[in-house]
Amino acid sequence: MLRTLFALLLCLSALAHGEEFLDPLVAFKPTAKAVDGQTAEVRFAIAKGYYLYRDKFRFKAEPESTALGSAQYAPGKMKKDDLFGDVEVYFKEAVIRVPVERNSSGPLPLTLKVTSQGCADGGICYPPQVQTVSLTLPDPATTPAAPPLNAAATGDESGQIAQLLKDAGFWAIVASFFGFGLLLSLTPCVFPMIPILSGIIVGSGHQVSHARAFALSLAYVLGMAVTYAAAGVAAGMTGTLLSAALQNAWVLGSFALVFVVLSFSMFGFYELQLPTFLQSRMSEEAAHLKGGSLPGVTAMGALSALIVGPCVAAPLAGALLYIGQTGDAVLGGIALFVMALGMGAPLLVVGATAKSALPKSGPWMEAVKKAFGVLLLATAVWMVSPVLPVAVQMLAWALLLIVPAIYMHALDPLPAHATGWHRLWKGVGIAMVVAGAAMLVGALSGAKDPLQPLGNFRGAAAPAEAKHLTFARVRTLAELDERLRTAGRPVMLDFYADWCVSCKEMERFTFSDARVQQRLADTLLLQVDVTANSDEDKALLKRFNLFGPPGIIFFDRGGREIDGLRVVGFQNADAFLKTLARAG
Repeated sequence: MLRTLFALLLCLSALAHGEEFLDPLVAFKPTAKAVDGQTAEVRFAIAKGYYLYRDKFRFKAEPESTALGSAQYAPGKMKKDDLFGDVEVYFKEAVIRVPVERNSSGPLPLTLKVTSQGCADGGICYPPQVQTVSLTLPDPATTPAAPPLNAAATGDESGQIAQLLKDAGFWAIVASFFGFGLLLSLTPCVFPMIPILSGIIVGSGHQVSHARAFALSLAYVLGMAVTYAAAGVAAGMTGTLLSAALQNAWVLGSFALVFVVLSFSMFGFYELQLPTFLQSRMSEEAAHLKGGSLPGVTAMGALSALIVGPCVAAPLAGALLYIGQTGDAVLGGIALFVMALGMGAPLLVVGATAKSALPKSGPWMEAVKKAFGVLLLATAVWMVSPVLPVAVQMLAWALLLIVPAIYMHALDPLPAHATGWHRLWKGVGIAMVVAGAAMLVGALSGAKDPLQPLGNFRGAAAPAEAKHLTFARVRTLAELDERLRTAGRPVMLDFYADWCVSCKEMERFTFSDARVQQRLADTLLLQVDVTANSDEDKALLKRFNLFGPPGIIFFDRGGREIDGLRVVGFQNADAFLKTLARAG
């Protein structure tokens, strides 16, 4: 009442001063449409320089026998009001979804009386306005439920990033995504790129200059950035997860073989070089592909971007979500390109300092090359680990620990006057032999955890193996809608794939936590396995504006998604418990 009186006083004051303001019916224009069989969406087009209060909306249905649920609002912006303090308002556009409770099938004509109140920046506030909109709701039985209001503006991290793209200026977007890339460079998915690039530079030999090493690094990073931008834009425009096509045993095995071939060249078994008839047409420096060809290094960066980081992180998911919703592929592509440059910034540092880090020519140079050869082999094993049985993974890691340790003279006696370095490397080698032997014994005994290879040998009094959450698999949209409709309790939907490293981290470190399991005891757990990336998988991903796993969606007892509670990417148990607490 006080706000209404204040608005009338402002209006009279503005008229007294002769200022020209728009009629409220012109400044605030509502339209309505049906988004599914039980939800009406009301949109207000708001003139420039005007705004609407979020807390002043009211809705009534005609006929009055039609009951309405609690309205769902897109997030507004906070505004400092001289009289009322901080209030949430809408500029340019207000979007509200109104659930309609209906007991009949078939189309339902509906008229909504919408009450709203707004102001002009110039100082005038209007009294509450009542406007009427009409629409027809389709038959709920034949119309799939719509995704939650403005998925790009929900409280999950990827949604917030998509909203940033929508509202921010060009340079703010560029700076933000470069920062996202720097943060992603600290994640495990980027670490394998460091030995790949270092191995390329080392393979060029000690004669490589600082400028040449930096140029190789820049070519690698640009190849990675162009691939992220191109693949990301294509994924956003088509609504599919392009990297999923690359995450199968044959493709991963083929690329892992490339790294094995590169590593063997580091060991001196052969040199990779162009055929003779091509060498005669190119300079001597570009002829050898063991690390010196800029096109070859660029191609390696492109491949690394596709196969080393298959899981979708929140910044990438947010960019793809924005592209898919707005079709602004140019801005989305630029954002992904800059994000990849941020991811590659540490790699440029590696390239700039690699020359200084290399020892002078001699036996140590060969040792460094062999060390990078081992790292390339480790990268190959890590790359194919999502599609390998645990026993095979453990055997591979055992060999990678034991064989290099033997070459480090772990099993040879030290000379009488051994230096401190000799003793240090022998100690490291012995530790590697012990760890490799434990891994080998664990693999042969049927252990399932590479980080606890001897877990099978614990005594009878040892604590039982951690239990895992049991999910019911959902394969189609129709099956999901049916499960949500009949659940009668909160629902958690998990998107999973065999090739998704973060999904397996969620299983191992988060879903196995006793506190998480207790918190989810009364929740229906559903899971969508998108390993095959089939048409049904794509439809389920598209339904929730996801571009790949891991993604976790929460629903209330009525089968409606809870806004702001999506989880995209890995969360540890403590962070996930906080998310669950918000679900109520």
